[in-house]
Amino acid sequence: MDFLSKYLSDENRKKIVNYLFYAALTIELVLMIVEKSEIVFSYESYVYRVTFLLTFLAVLVMKHDKKEWIAIILVLAFTFFCYRHSGKNDLLRLSVFLMAARDIDLNKAMKYSFYVTVTGFVMIFLLAVFGILGDIALVGDFGRQNPYEKRYVFGFGHPNTLFGCFYAVLLMWVWIYGKTAKWWAYAVTIGLTAVIVYLTRSRTGAVICVLTLFLAILARIFKGLGKVKILYVLGCVFAPITCIGLTIAAAWAASKQYIDNDLDPYFWTIEGKIGYRISNLYYGAEDRGGVLYRWKLFAGHGSDSYFDMGWARLFYWYGIIPTVLITLCIFIVVYVSCKKRDLWTLILVVSLSIYTLAEATYVTPYFGRDFFLLIGGVYLGEFFMGIFHDNGNNKGELNVREA
Repeated sequence: MDFLSKYLSDENRKKIVNYLFYAALTIELVLMIVEKSEIVFSYESYVYRVTFLLTFLAVLVMKHDKKEWIAIILVLAFTFFCYRHSGKNDLLRLSVFLMAARDIDLNKAMKYSFYVTVTGFVMIFLLAVFGILGDIALVGDFGRQNPYEKRYVFGFGHPNTLFGCFYAVLLMWVWIYGKTAKWWAYAVTIGLTAVIVYLTRSRTGAVICVLTLFLAILARIFKGLGKVKILYVLGCVFAPITCIGLTIAAAWAASKQYIDNDLDPYFWTIEGKIGYRISNLYYGAEDRGGVLYRWKLFAGHGSDSYFDMGWARLFYWYGIIPTVLITLCIFIVVYVSCKKRDLWTLILVVSLSIYTLAEATYVTPYFGRDFFLLIGGVYLGEFFMGIFHDNGNNKGELNVREA
């Protein structure tokens, strides 16, 4: 550290950190694009090591005072414990990625992710259309009492994957351009959304897209809404708090049904309407650990099965305590958004929280999927830097400006 302090100026540090972070981000985005395609790639673990090393070096090069180093060591110790306890290094990699993102230019990073992602997805689409790689459509039984249902995939392997990729692009567009986009841009976006929802037959997608675009249009028309603090409180109550509550209720219902054998006819009525997602908490996990009775404070080895309900997967994969801490970090991001009058980030929090209630796209070791980590890294960095460097005169207020 003395070497860095003596021979590296603050400007050089920032440049080096920027290069290291963008190298890691680019690799994660490319890996995500490959994973979404029909290309077979089985060396993800080695790629994760490279991106972890790049972001870890970025954190080491960044300038920190004593308080920051103590906080960094504590975070690394906690996430390393989670890694040793569960066998999954996701939280360790995630914490370092977030810390490395602290000083990036957020708008530039979001635009970079947006255009790299769009370019990659267009390539997947074109490869399928020209018959080079991947199917255009699939016909089969998707659990909707129609064994010959046709849904389009355009090279993405599954219709829900196609929708999920479009949804990510939509959210990035809303955050980057929503606040300034003209009416015709919204009209085009609504049209494209309708087409994708129709082609993929995604019922969850239809609901979440209508909600997201409705909130975005309101924020675009009534620009003063960003100053209304109660909206940020309601946003947290509506999502993720309500979504976590519904997840706990679903996991409890699965426990009652499959462990207590407390049969309830209403259970199956609900299940039929949500694609049997609650039952999948039990049957989708090989150790039957997705149900409430078997959640643990810290997930152990073997908790690596996949099922649809994203919030439940967080509790199952990582444990109750890590998930509570992740939720607290989301609250902090909303708090910073409120200080910055950034209603657009709140819209993303609400949309992603509800989507994650039904789908687990963003509960993943593929960080390239989750563009929200860029926002999280910057906003969490602002919050904790405000705490660490509070001189007593600002009463802990963040030094933030309107987004």
